[in-house]
Amino acid sequence: MTICRGARFFAALAAVVCLTACSGADAGGTRASDERWPQWDESAGVAEVVAFMNVAVPEGATEAKGAIQINPQEDIFLLSFVTDEEKAEDIAKDLVSEEPLRVRKGDSAEGERFGHLGLSEPQTLKEVRWAGVCPPCVNDGRRPKVQWIDIYVQTLEADRARVYLQAF
Repeated sequence: MTICRGARFFAALAAVVCLTACSGADAGGTRASDERWPQWDESAGVAEVVAFMNVAVPEGATEAKGAIQINPQEDIFLLSFVTDEEKAEDIAKDLVSEEPLRVRKGDSAEGERFGHLGLSEPQTLKEVRWAGVCPPCVNDGRRPKVQWIDIYVQTLEADRARVYLQAF
């Protein structure tokens, strides 16, 4: 009977130690354990996002904005600009999407991302066209670090369009 009580005591002690260790803050300071995530890389902008996505902001584009949201598992890169409709279509084609841009209706936003840039979330806009691209899946060697890119194109007036790109 004494052995059973001793074994129960050590099992209970091990459980307490494990629970205490698992619930405490990570002394190593890893991103996954830090409650401040997600956060924004305040030093990053259009140039850093363009370099990661390996896309070009077309000549003559206006209102170019870029940001990087730092997350525990994967960072999200955001880019937006206004250009003419033809150039917006060319960007979508250059991403090597398996399907053309198509209208997405009534999707809800996955948190505020483009709002950080002072823009509406593209998936909440009416008649916005979208395509999703997996660069490794389509053998796009130009984008070796990119796992996924969403492109949204919002038609504005006078043959202008706002392009939203989101990648991780």
